[in-house]
Amino acid sequence: MANKGNKKRRQFSLEEKMKVVEAVDSGKRKGDVAKEFGITPSTLSTFLKDRAKFEEKVREASVGPQRKRMRNALYDDIDKAVFAWFQEIHAKNILVTGSVIRKKALNLANMLGYDNFQASVGWLNRFRDRHGIALKAVCREDSDRLMNGLGIDKVNEWHAGEIIKLIADYSPDDIFNADETGVFFQLLPQHTLAAKGDHCRGGKKAKQRLTALFCCNASGTEKMRPLIVGRSANPHCLRNVHSLPCDYRANQWAWMTQDLFNEWLMQVDARMKQAERRILLLIDNCSAHNMLPRLERIQVGYLPSNCTAVLQPLNLGIIHTTKVLYRSHLLKQILLKLRSSEDHEEVDIRQAIDMIAAAWWSVKQSTVVRCWQKAGIIPMELMDSDTEAAVSEPEVAIEKLWHSVAIATCVPNEINVQDFITADDDLIISQELIDTEVIPGMEVGENTDEAGSEEEEEASLAQQPKITITEAISSVQKLRQFLSTCIGVPDAIFGQLNGIDEYLMRKMTQTLVDSKIADFLETK
Repeated sequence: MANKGNKKRRQFSLEEKMKVVEAVDSGKRKGDVAKEFGITPSTLSTFLKDRAKFEEKVREASVGPQRKRMRNALYDDIDKAVFAWFQEIHAKNILVTGSVIRKKALNLANMLGYDNFQASVGWLNRFRDRHGIALKAVCREDSDRLMNGLGIDKVNEWHAGEIIKLIADYSPDDIFNADETGVFFQLLPQHTLAAKGDHCRGGKKAKQRLTALFCCNASGTEKMRPLIVGRSANPHCLRNVHSLPCDYRANQWAWMTQDLFNEWLMQVDARMKQAERRILLLIDNCSAHNMLPRLERIQVGYLPSNCTAVLQPLNLGIIHTTKVLYRSHLLKQILLKLRSSEDHEEVDIRQAIDMIAAAWWSVKQSTVVRCWQKAGIIPMELMDSDTEAAVSEPEVAIEKLWHSVAIATCVPNEINVQDFITADDDLIISQELIDTEVIPGMEVGENTDEAGSEEEEEASLAQQPKITITEAISSVQKLRQFLSTCIGVPDAIFGQLNGIDEYLMRKMTQTLVDSKIADFLETK
């Protein structure tokens, strides 16, 4: 008789375990699932019990899907630091060999104070297995040609082949592009030259910047809520504020990270799953977009390296138009202060969020469609005859505002409106790690006085005086009275005011009903 104790125990990869769990989630009986995958009921129960661990690993993209053991590394902090560094290097298409990884591991181990750590070949193999890394030679020819200004062939090749395959199964409504941009949200006209070309890696200036993620589809019919990333000593300072016009997150750099981008991706994926919808999402290959989580309803397509300036719709005018509209809001605020003889106060984060969101929602569908057409993803024959005029409207409007502000505030002649609009175009928008940042617990030093002053600033945001619903209704009525004295006000404006007034009245009525019910229950 064969010795049962010598029977080799089967090892399941993370991917296989997730398939087992998903089979149970689909409604199949546990007994049938166990038979289908050739496992015992006790093994199935273990998989279901550990599903949270599996999902977390997949979400963090911290292990390869073929990995069979969840055991942590002996030097776990070294492992995490090396992997964070590897992700950054991999995102930039830099050639990485095993010897380079081992050398970096030794350097990071020394910084962490491990004198006995040996980055042996065995350690390297285990490191690769833990994270599902295949060390392959990276072809540098395309990258070199693009860096030398010869990227036109790559662009034509993408237009002729890859993009056609990517969009074949999707309508323009379901093809999206997502991209980030940096914003100096407190920038004044007279400070434009000082800000232009500043990459702003951190420190005091990080308090003056935001990173905004925008996403829209090719037909221009759908724009997703912006994701705004700010700098904060208290990351939750705005997350408890109701009805923000965007999603807000915070970190010490005020730029996009892999964790934040992946969190946003999974939220979008969940919405698509709920709507039973599949979409194609086109993104660039910046470091924050590397090592994506497992997605069910989103197919991700990467734009060719170093070609986003001519292939990414958001970069071809949509983000620029959003910034034009945002800067217009800033100039209007300055003019209002000048007319009321009040001292100009800096824009705070909450005001900036409101104005960025307002600018984003104000970008016209025709502008969005034209930029997708410029990228070569939508046929040019779909262009509306009024599209060109629609794109130029924000530019004309801000020129007039700029002229008034420039005269009133004595802006130097060498600064023009285009400098003002594009001053933060070169801001860093994603994490570029250095050794002190990949090591857990080690962060770039910051001035504690700056952090303290920011805490005070953000505390004041949370303590803004609350506007009652009665005051809000009164403000709408005053605005309607003012507009009735003006000439040439479009009917649509009054229609929008009526919609706001009706919403507020419904809300007030519901509040009164709720309070009466509560009073009635208290008397019982």
